[in-house]
Amino acid sequence: MAKHRSQKGTLFVISGPSGTGKGTVCKELLKENDLKLSISMTTRQPREGEQNGRDYFFVTREEFEKNIAEGNLLEYADVFGNLYGTPKDAVVRQLERGRNVLLEIDVQGALKVKEAMNEAVLVFLLPPSMKVLQERLSGRGTDSEEVIQRRFREALNEIRLLGEYDYYVVNDDLEEAVADVAAVVRAESRRVPGKVKPIIRDYEEEDN
Repeated sequence: MAKHRSQKGTLFVISGPSGTGKGTVCKELLKENDLKLSISMTTRQPREGEQNGRDYFFVTREEFEKNIAEGNLLEYADVFGNLYGTPKDAVVRQLERGRNVLLEIDVQGALKVKEAMNEAVLVFLLPPSMKVLQERLSGRGTDSEEVIQRRFREALNEIRLLGEYDYYVVNDDLEEAVADVAAVVRAESRRVPGKVKPIIRDYEEEDN
C-alpha cells in the first residue's frame, strides 16, 4: 500500500548498552526497510574515505556551538575533545518528506532526543542475559578488562532506564531482532490518532 502523501515520517531511535549489537541491527534494518539513516554532526576531522553529508556533517567548533545556541541539536556530547550531535533540521526535513528516520545512539542521548522531540519512537535493544553481554564485551578483544567491567556496570544502569522507552527488543538471534524492530516500524506507520487526520483528509480530497 502506498504511503499517503500528507503523512509525516517517524523518527525511530535505537539504543541500548554497549555490546547489544545496535550497529549490526541497524545495518540489517536499513537493507530491507524504507528508512533514512540520521547523520550526526561533528567537529572532528574526516578520516580517510569519509564524506561530508554521507558519514557525518563535518563542521568547525564555532559552527557546532552556533547550532547549540540556535536549538538545532536534538542532543550532543563531548567525546574526547570532539563534539558530536544530532542536527534537528536534517531530521525534520526527512520527516516532512514522509521518510522514516533511523537514529542509532547511546541511552543518554536517546532520552535527550525524546525530550526534544516527544513524538520520537524509542526502541531499547537488550542482550539475552547479563552473562551473554559480558561474553560479547570480552569477545571483542579490543578493550582492557577494566574497560569491559566499566561497560558492564554501565549496562545494568542503562537497562534500569527501560521504562523510559516505547519498545524493547531482545537481540538473541539477529534475524529475529531485526524482524522485531521492523514490526515496530510497520506498527507505528498505522498509529492512531497522530496520523489519522492527514489520512482522512486525503480521502476527503479524493472524494471532492
